[in-house]
Amino acid sequence: MSSTPVSNRFQGRHALVTGAARGIGLAVAQRLVREGGIVVLADADFDQARTEAKRLGHGVFAEKMNVADIGSVTSAITATIDRLGRLDILVNNAGIHGPSVPISQLTDEDWYNVLAVDLTGVFYCCRAVIPHMRDRKYGRIVNISSIAGKEGNPNAIPYSSAKAGVIGLTKALAKEVARDGILVNAVTPAVIDTDILKQVSPQHLEYMVSRIPIGRVGQPEEVAALVAWLCSEECSFSTGAVFDISGGRATY
Repeated sequence: MSSTPVSNRFQGRHALVTGAARGIGLAVAQRLVREGGIVVLADADFDQARTEAKRLGHGVFAEKMNVADIGSVTSAITATIDRLGRLDILVNNAGIHGPSVPISQLTDEDWYNVLAVDLTGVFYCCRAVIPHMRDRKYGRIVNISSIAGKEGNPNAIPYSSAKAGVIGLTKALAKEVARDGILVNAVTPAVIDTDILKQVSPQHLEYMVSRIPIGRVGQPEEVAALVAWLCSEECSFSTGAVFDISGGRATY
């Protein structure tokens, strides 16, 4: 994609993106920066986040954050607000897929690990920023779910369950804060070309791509374009909504 800014619609806006060291999170951060935003890349892989922050240049910072650890979440968000003075935008992107196996082969640890990152992490981050956004009467929160959360993928029960939970959390929270100037929406990508595919078996990947009418995986930049609109003031009458980016897979 071109490095030329599309606009300056995020000029003066401050954003935090989780799981931003690579993949969709990094693409979102790049898009917000290109359009004038000040962005914090939050990731458990702090070294990689710091490398990407330096590459993106002025107005981009890195914070170490393990979204499954409430202490880590609180520390990173507090540090972000202290550094930037305020936080206007939160993109909850951090996630893991977990093993691609039938339910009989799943361990308790498999189940809890995926839910801790993919669902509880979203809860922790939202809970941490809502009081600050509510005080300021402004906020945009975008939660990255998955088409698996709407349709369910076989051999991906923890992931599908967690991503369905993100949709429910999004809808409930959006209704709570609808009159506080805070909009909360979810995005449900199908298969996107990111490192998370390394956690998926070739057979499972083939199954997922076979269900996409366009016949290919999506690119992180395509997701970032949609997320950027949801983070902007142009998005003014959509909240509690679920936006598909699935190459035609979504059926509702």
